[in-house]
Amino acid sequence: MNRKGILRGLAILLILIIDIGLDRVSKIYIRNNFRYYEEILPFKYNYHFLITRTENTGAFLSLGDSLGNPWRFMLLTLMPAVVLLFGLGYVLVKTNLHKLSALGIVLILAGGMGNLYDRWVYKGVTDFMLIKFKWFQTGVFNVADMSIMAGVGILLIQSFLNDSKPKAKTPEDNREEVIG
Repeated sequence: MNRKGILRGLAILLILIIDIGLDRVSKIYIRNNFRYYEEILPFKYNYHFLITRTENTGAFLSLGDSLGNPWRFMLLTLMPAVVLLFGLGYVLVKTNLHKLSALGIVLILAGGMGNLYDRWVYKGVTDFMLIKFKWFQTGVFNVADMSIMAGVGILLIQSFLNDSKPKAKTPEDNREEVIG
């Protein structure tokens, strides 16, 4: 492996470690300092961002929390673990990915790994952030969820940027012009 490949792999590993670390630290702090469903306004004059501790035993927005085993284990633990391992392998092996695409994938993987760790160790994911307006309210989320959303956002932006670039002509395009 060349120097560029090693640096790329180290950058991916560093992003994973920092992202998962931030998620772990925030969840440990919340678990140790907040009671369930206690609502705290962390900013004096901002009534729209709340901290409230919950444990999500399902997936996104508690989907699947009523499943019994072995389905619960397969769908919420085993399958995500396999997908995350394949995703990590993909981003490490596919060295020609655009940097934004690789970053988006790594952020999604880090968020997924952070939540999967909670599911394995605590049998549920600690969520603690909530945004509330009269006309809009999020579900309760965590740092890993923000990482996943940021990764998806980056991939969407990268996709949009790729679609807006003029495409290079292929030899087949030239042949169609002559025929057509």
